Amino acid sequence: MGRLQMLLIILHFANQSRALNTGPNTSWGGQTMPVFRPQETVTLVKPRFSAEARQELITHCNARCLWRETHPTLEDLKEDLAYETVYLNGTRTLTRVDISGVDSLLSQPQAPRRAARRRRKRQIFGMDGRFDIRGKHFPLSFPFSTTVKISTGCTGILVSDRHVLTAAHCIHDGKDYVKGAKKLKVGFLTENLKMHPPKRTKPSPKLLIRWSRVKRTQVPRGWIRSQNELSMDYDYALLELKRPHGKAYMELTVMPPPAQVAGNRIHFTGFDSDRPGQLVYRFCPIINETPHLIYQHCDAQPGSSGSGVYAKLWLPDKHHWERKIVGIFSGHQWVDLNGVQQDYNVAVRITPLKYAQICYWIRGNYRDCHSN
Repeated sequence: MGRLQMLLIILHFANQSRALNTGPNTSWGGQTMPVFRPQETVTLVKPRFSAEARQELITHCNARCLWRETHPTLEDLKEDLAYETVYLNGTRTLTRVDISGVDSLLSQPQAPRRAARRRRKRQIFGMDGRFDIRGKHFPLSFPFSTTVKISTGCTGILVSDRHVLTAAHCIHDGKDYVKGAKKLKVGFLTENLKMHPPKRTKPSPKLLIRWSRVKRTQVPRGWIRSQNELSMDYDYALLELKRPHGKAYMELTVMPPPAQVAGNRIHFTGFDSDRPGQLVYRFCPIINETPHLIYQHCDAQPGSSGSGVYAKLWLPDKHHWERKIVGIFSGHQWVDLNGVQQDYNVAVRITPLKYAQICYWIRGNYRDCHSN
């Protein structure tokens, strides 16, 4: 796809978002967050780093885990939001947490979801709707420039000047950390300044990947404690870089009702494994959702797991639309609803509690995370 075609596509959807109704039914504003407080941190034995990295996730949920997901107790939430931290030297800790201000979350009606069956490995729905972000300039321009490559084979997104959000299964299989997580790196697309090789040699690529070491990883126990029945609900992790990356990043927010999302669309960009060396962008409508997950038919392939899922939201105080991260792409599954099987790709949605947790991981002070 040429640069002009891509520019026209991007401008089309930007104008379409601005043309949407911006009245009370589509306005989006801040909300009070639950309070997330770390309580006790204990040292654990060092990880073995023995698991095999996986670039795609297929899950199965039986009636027992389904009931638990839709009827969380306060203790369940505390257990799921406790988290492990692994440092550069291999040291591992467990931090237990206390949460408050969640009464509405415990009492709100939960969307039913039936057991998911293993599905065939297909993540393309009909005609492939993905776009290669080509050229020397587009991949290095916002929002595509916020997408990074994880050394275990997944994708991530920049969420602060030194933090990357990705999928937990990219660094932990539910039982142990993957082999590549011991020396985890994050790759940034950068311009190749040596694009003119000697004659009679292959042309040099326009872009290269510059790698940066990760000094700390954090994973919720909701992912680790689900090792017998892997659940996508807590399939997210935060990586802290050794040094600030100096690039633009995208902010997190709580996923609002789909009616408040421009065009009811989500977007994400990743390093799909079937298109090596390419940055791949896609967008699609939200089809269904649960308290933890976003169901959609955005075309994707292994390698795109961990991509930051963003939406355009109307900010009343700023009087304009803005891209915000509302989820993390996890994988795919069959969903059985009332005996009818449906095929979906799935993203983990940013809930108020997940926002409070990730915000604390980034800022280090829970008092800074009381508002969205």
